[in-house]
Formats: sequence, structure tokens, C-alpha cells
Amino acid sequence: MIKIDEEIAVPAPPERVWEVISDPTEVVSCINGAELGQFHDDGSFDGTLFVKFSAIRVRFGARMSLDLDEPEREGRLSARGRDGQGATRFTAQATFRITEDHAVGGTRMHVAGEVALAGKLASLIEAGAGAVVSRMTQDFTDELIRRCAGDTAITPPPSRPSVWARVRAWWHRTIHKRQSEQIGVASGKTQ
Repeated sequence: MIKIDEEIAVPAPPERVWEVISDPTEVVSCINGAELGQFHDDGSFDGTLFVKFSAIRVRFGARMSLDLDEPEREGRLSARGRDGQGATRFTAQATFRITEDHAVGGTRMHVAGEVALAGKLASLIEAGAGAVVSRMTQDFTDELIRRCAGDTAITPPPSRPSVWARVRAWWHRTIHKRQSEQIGVASGKTQ
């Protein structure tokens, strides 16, 4: 069983975060390796996700449903699927809640859920889940923040290289210059 309990700070108004997080197309675009598939008459939809566990890259396909409570800014996602080879099956449940963060003037998103796995790859996936969930959460958060910022994103000025970076660059230029001079001298003697 993989458990997920994440708190994400987003420097955008709750209305904007809800707008993004309640749209499956927007959410999928925030997840590396995810693709949205067909929408069904019952409101469910298909999706795929490529996940790298150690040296193994696994493709999961799923049928998902999303229940939204707009006034409360809460949602529930349910998914059931399997890997591309059919060797590992999973079911997943997750809830999320969007709240205003008065302290920083932005939004907090709390996500809680669990994924149950069965099949050949289950133990391998569960063993590497902590690192994978952390990486995916960070990637998702970065993209969610970017999408919520829209055109109002502030780009910081380029930072000045550190002292060590400048020393290293100087050293490489000096070595390269000396090597070039030595090659020139050596080729002049042989002619």
C-alpha cells in the first residue's frame, strides 16, 4: 500500500488554483509522463502514466472518476487500472482540498490518498514509492504554480555566478589558453 499525504503551497488565489485543479486536462498537463484519454458517458475518463522505478519504466493505464464539490473546493479521485503488460493491477483513492492561506496570501492544497497494488511488480513499486512520490509531487507542484501564475509570473533577474563558478571558469580559460599556446609552439617547431 502506498500512502500519500501532501500539503502544497501555491502562491495564487484559491479561485485560480481550483480552476486548474478541477479540470482533468489541466491536472494531467501538470504531471510528467501523464496523458489523458477518452471521456466516457458516465463521467469517467481514461488516462495513462509512465513512471520510472529505479531502472524500470512502467506504463500504467487507468479508468478514473472525479467527484467535485465546488462550494467547498474539495474533490475525490478514484482510479482503477494496470500496467501495460497486465502483470500489476492497482486501485487508487485520493481526496484534495483547496483552502486560502491567509499567512502568505496564497492557497494551500492538501492531498491524501492511497494506492493498493497487486501483481508481479507490486513489491518493486512499493519499495521505490517514497522517492517516486516525492519527485512527482515536486514536479506537479512546480507545474501547478506555473499554470496558476499565468501571465503574471515574475521572472527573477539572472543571478550572478558564485565566486567558485567564476574561479572555475577563469581556471578553464587559463588552461585552455596555455594548451593552445603549447600546441602553436609545438606545431611551429615541426615546420
